[in-house]
Amino acid sequence: MAGPDTDAPGAPTAPLGKPARPPIRHRSWAEVRWRQFRNAPRPVVRAVLSSLFVAIVLGAGYLAYDLALRRGAIIPGGDLRVLFVALDVIVVLATGSVATYLFVPQPVGSGNRVVRTRWSAALGLFAAVPVCYLVLVVVVQVIEPILL
Repeated sequence: MAGPDTDAPGAPTAPLGKPARPPIRHRSWAEVRWRQFRNAPRPVVRAVLSSLFVAIVLGAGYLAYDLALRRGAIIPGGDLRVLFVALDVIVVLATGSVATYLFVPQPVGSGNRVVRTRWSAALGLFAAVPVCYLVLVVVVQVIEPILL
């Protein structure tokens, strides 16, 4: 008959033959989020970084175009900043959608087949929205005033 292991007073009790578990340490909200941030799934990181890379490249292109116009450069076609921003947003959202569709398969349980659906693409689209917005805000509100 197996009973509790009482070798030392105050020691955690466990059935014979099994090691005693230490008490569970409850983490704060910030510790949990930091751990999730450090251990993010690689496919998700790839999908978000692809959106971020495209947004940064197009944001740098917009910044160069805007600075050229503000400094008096004559560019064929006139002032097309609104069109450039619209194309920037469309390309970043499309890239985020396609990259997530390609890089982030849906969980399938115990099977080893890869499942991709329109929901994967929708997830990428909605994840690319804040990336695009934040890059444009940083370019227009932070970097551009520094360079002017």
